[in-house]
Amino acid sequence: MTSRRVAYLVVALAMATVAWTNGADNAAKKPVLRHVVLFQYKEGTAPAKVKEISKAFAALPSKIDAIVDFEWGTDVSVENKTKGFTHGFVVSFRDKAGRAAYLPHPAHQDFVKLVGPHLADVLVFDYSTTE
Repeated sequence: MTSRRVAYLVVALAMATVAWTNGADNAAKKPVLRHVVLFQYKEGTAPAKVKEISKAFAALPSKIDAIVDFEWGTDVSVENKTKGFTHGFVVSFRDKAGRAAYLPHPAHQDFVKLVGPHLADVLVFDYSTTE
């Protein structure tokens, strides 16, 4: 199994666990579209650059109205199955239209230009909480 497939499986299992443990709570919430992003930085990327990138990503909700929720963190797993992905971000939208507005938004495109040269790999996985 390729490392990308394993990473997809890890993300899917994590989401299933959250849905299972919060099932009753999720039923009462309005559906949203979650945009899960995992970063694997190139070897040698300076910690200061990683911090700058994380700060820039976290600033997007103040620049893009379509974002209804945002959270991020660094890997704390004890299973050693991250395949080099160290930083995870979850961007939430009301619906697909919100994501459609976000992707080409100038602030998002500026962020893509900032982070791109420093990534060895990126994984993006979107899902709707209604499915």
